[in-house]
Order: sequence, then structure tokens, then C-alpha cells
Amino acid sequence: MSNKPANLTKREIVLKIFEETNHSQKVIRESVQRTLEIIQEALLAGRDVELRNFGVFEVQIRESRIGRNPNKPETDVVIPRRAVVKFKSGKEFKKALKSADLSKFQATAEEGTTPPSA
Repeated sequence: MSNKPANLTKREIVLKIFEETNHSQKVIRESVQRTLEIIQEALLAGRDVELRNFGVFEVQIRESRIGRNPNKPETDVVIPRRAVVKFKSGKEFKKALKSADLSKFQATAEEGTTPPSA
């Protein structure tokens, strides 16, 4: 069972900045929203978004493929070609993750499996 905390919301970001500065919540909320809009606009324009020491966001194309309907495994489903946003963490973020408490993260491997030895 995971001890993963609840998702961080935009509202929590605004409140955290508000607690650490003497800017109004309105100004902070507008700044956070505008920052997110600028990032989205850049990605939609085909630009990568690089935030030093944090990471890089980029749009990649996933080609169409055939999938399976889990409720009707005999039925093929065409999953269309689409754009997805990928994130690659930066050096400082990677370094911070190495010393992070792993119990806060949801495991992706099945329980009881061990990773292949290097």
C-alpha cells in the first residue's frame, strides 16, 4: 500500500507562494496561471520548455497502434496517432530524487518482483 500524499494543486502552489511572500493571492494566482499558459503556448508551437535544474517538457508524437478492449479482448481497437507531453527531469531534480523517501511514491513494478541485476 502506498503512502503517497494527495496531488499538489494550483491553489496549493498559490497559497505556498503567498505564505512565503507579501504578494496578494490575486497577483500570485494570475502569475501562476500566466506561467502555465506560456508553457502550454510554447509546447503547442512546437517548442521544448526547459526549466534549468528542474527539467524539460517536450511534445512527442505517438504513432497509431492496435490496442485491445479489456472488456472484450477479442475486439481490436485502433488507437489514433496523437501528441503527448513528455517530461525529462533535470540534474538537480534527479539528484534530489536519489535521496527521496521512496515510500511516498507509488511503485510501478508488480509487488514481489525484483529488477534485473546490472
